[in-house]
Amino acid sequence: MATKTLDNKDNSTTGTGTSSTSTTGSSKKTASVDNATVDKNEMSNSPLHKFFVSALKDIYYAENAIIEALGKMQEAATTEELKEAFEDHQLQTQKHVSRLEKVFKLINETPEKKECKAIKGIIEEGEEIIKSTEEGSMTRDAALIIAAQKVEHYEIATYGGLAQLAITMGHDKAADLLEKTLQEEEDTDYDLTEIAETYINFDAEQED
Repeated sequence: MATKTLDNKDNSTTGTGTSSTSTTGSSKKTASVDNATVDKNEMSNSPLHKFFVSALKDIYYAENAIIEALGKMQEAATTEELKEAFEDHQLQTQKHVSRLEKVFKLINETPEKKECKAIKGIIEEGEEIIKSTEEGSMTRDAALIIAAQKVEHYEIATYGGLAQLAITMGHDKAADLLEKTLQEEEDTDYDLTEIAETYINFDAEQED
């Protein structure tokens, strides 16, 4: 039994997951990520960390732009079901912005926006749909759903990738926040499909 206790002490700094360790005579902060010891100072200056921060700034810009776009889409929508869906997701997107600000704080970075050309293009496409479809038509609603789902798919791809990078770099709390947003984006995409199939697509097909 005494030997087993000694072995446990000897192995107290090993294992999977993320844990902070300190070395006698050294001021370096290290973390254990999947059994690999990483210097946190070196990690913050790594190309991967810089890309991660840049991508966070990109989606931070995107989420703020989406809030404004959802207001326009809600106003343009025909059915109450779709109007409510856009309103609900606008409120949810505001929470996503706040959550991103927490992620920045967790990795000791300042929340900043970096222009996202991808989301700008998707939003412009949505605005063109509003201009090119008849007001009050179900065809407009069907087209708006597709435009909204393009936004969702961009966000799903972004948050999925960022969550995995956060896990790789040992930012477990940040990863949890990113994964929560990812799940909400996936739920919204599913809800939009349900609205299209239940309320809109068939009626749009009947329009002259």
